[in-house]
Amino acid sequence: MSVTFDDIQRAADLVRSRIPGLPTIGVVLGSGLGAFAGRLEHGVAIPYDEIPGWPPSRIVGHEGRLVVGTRCGRTVVVLSGRAHYYEGHDLQTVVFGPRVLGLLGVKTLVLTNAAGGINTGFAQGALMVIDDHINFLGSNPLVGPNDDRFGPRFPDMSAVYSPRLRAIAHQVAAELTIPVAHGVYVAVHGPSYETPAEIRAFRTLGADAVGMSTVPEAIVARHMGVEVLGISCITNMAAGVLPAPLNHEEVMETARRVGGQFIGLLEGIIARL
Repeated sequence: MSVTFDDIQRAADLVRSRIPGLPTIGVVLGSGLGAFAGRLEHGVAIPYDEIPGWPPSRIVGHEGRLVVGTRCGRTVVVLSGRAHYYEGHDLQTVVFGPRVLGLLGVKTLVLTNAAGGINTGFAQGALMVIDDHINFLGSNPLVGPNDDRFGPRFPDMSAVYSPRLRAIAHQVAAELTIPVAHGVYVAVHGPSYETPAEIRAFRTLGADAVGMSTVPEAIVARHMGVEVLGISCITNMAAGVLPAPLNHEEVMETARRVGGQFIGLLEGIIARL
């Protein structure tokens, strides 16, 4: 499927017609982290299936709706649920949501996810500020003809995750006494979890956490000139780190357990933007 600028514009126009004000801050919520959307004041929710062209979200822990409201005095748009490459979408479809947010005028995008811990110094339930990423998806959402209305043909990726936003996240975490780590996130295709040998290879490459999302969204956000912050919730230790099999139920349970800390950190960051 080829997604055009007009497709994205059509979706943005529908959203714009249904919301009271235009947001400058966007948040994409990962598996089990959807509770934040319910905390927006004066929130207006639009199910994805009411927005033309928007890919459905069928994964447990992803609600599948866009919510616009206020929090900490800021107008925020939240994507509660995302499309994944492993669902069979092409990468241009996977990044449909962040593209729409860019056309709505979002200048700062906070990408969150549930991730597996590769760094053996991490504890299950830790929060990690993403300093950089490794794209192991085997493709890139910018493959194909470039539309200059989105951004340049060869966008710079030397600072995908904003040093300014990372510093704000670190400062807010310290003030709230929320322990956070910093690290490198590696994105893989999925949907099978990684093998212990793959995890050892990723650790050798310098990865601290692994997941199946976020990187394509970060790439297109930077393509559009949007400032990006990434936060991973380490919901499980990756294959081979602990002598136990991996399952999605564990991911969801851990995300629920640390939800309070995650929301506190996110709201503190939004208040500073």
